[in-house]
Amino acid sequence: MKSKIFNIAAAVVISFAASSCTDKFDPSTYAPPLSIDGYTSTKQVAPESLVAHWAFDGGLSDSVSQTVGTASGTSFASGVKGQALQGALNGYVVSNTPEKVQKLTSFTITCWVKSALNTNGIVGLVDIANTTSFWGNLTLFFENGGSSTTGKLTARTYEGVVNNGGDNFIGLTDPWNRWIHVAYSYNESNSTYTVYYNGTKVGSKVVAGLGALSFKNASKMVFGTTQFQTTPSLTTGAEKQGWASYLTGQLDEVRIYNKALSASEVSVLQRLEARGK
Repeated sequence: MKSKIFNIAAAVVISFAASSCTDKFDPSTYAPPLSIDGYTSTKQVAPESLVAHWAFDGGLSDSVSQTVGTASGTSFASGVKGQALQGALNGYVVSNTPEKVQKLTSFTITCWVKSALNTNGIVGLVDIANTTSFWGNLTLFFENGGSSTTGKLTARTYEGVVNNGGDNFIGLTDPWNRWIHVAYSYNESNSTYTVYYNGTKVGSKVVAGLGALSFKNASKMVFGTTQFQTTPSLTTGAEKQGWASYLTGQLDEVRIYNKALSASEVSVLQRLEARGK
C-alpha cells in the first residue's frame, strides 16, 4: 500500500515539475536573431556617421548630442519603435541644431511619418532653419496638391538664398494614414541628391560642381512644420504663410548622418526599424 502511495506521489511531483518547465519555456529564446543583409540592429548601420537621432520615445532629446527640444502643443503617441512625436494643428518642436548637424557637407536624413492627406497647406516634417532666409537650409515637407491615394514630397536644400539643390518633388503612392519611411541624402563627392521612399530609391538629381555643402545660420531646427510657421518665426526672412500648415499625425525615428548612405544601407535601416530593431 505504501508503495502505491509513494508511486502516486512521485507521479504528481514529476507531472508538476514537467508542467512548470513547460510554462517557463519560451521558444523565442531559441530562435535565431533577425538578420537583414548581415545587420541585426539599426545601431550597426554606419554608427560612426550618425550625428543626430531623435527617437521621440517619450522625450525630445537627440541621443547623440543630448540636445533637448522644446514642445509647443505636441505630445507622444505609439510609434514605429516605442513612442513617436504626436503633432497638432499649430503644434511643433523647436530645438537648437546640434553642432555636427550645422557642419554637414554631405548628409542623409531619415524618418518615419504617419499623416493624413494635407488639406490645409504644406506640412513640414523636419526643417534645419536658416535664420535669415525664407527657406531653411534643409527642409522635408509634404507639398500641396495630393489626393486620397497620392502625395507630393519635397526634399529641398539651400545654401544661403541660393537654391543649389533644387526642389526634389517626388510623387508618392499611398502615403496617407500609414507609417511610411522617407530618406533624403546628398553626396558631395559626386554632387548628387537622392530621395528614398520605404527603402527604395525614387529620385535623384545631380548639381554639377556643387561639392561640399555649407549650411548658413543653422542654429535652430523644427519638427512638425517649417521654419516660418513657428511663433515667433525662426527666420527674419519670412512670417507665417497661408499656404503652409502643421503635421497633425506622427513623426518617429529621425536620424541624420554626415554622409550619403548607400542604397543598401537605407534599405536595411528601413527594414530593421519596421521590425522594431
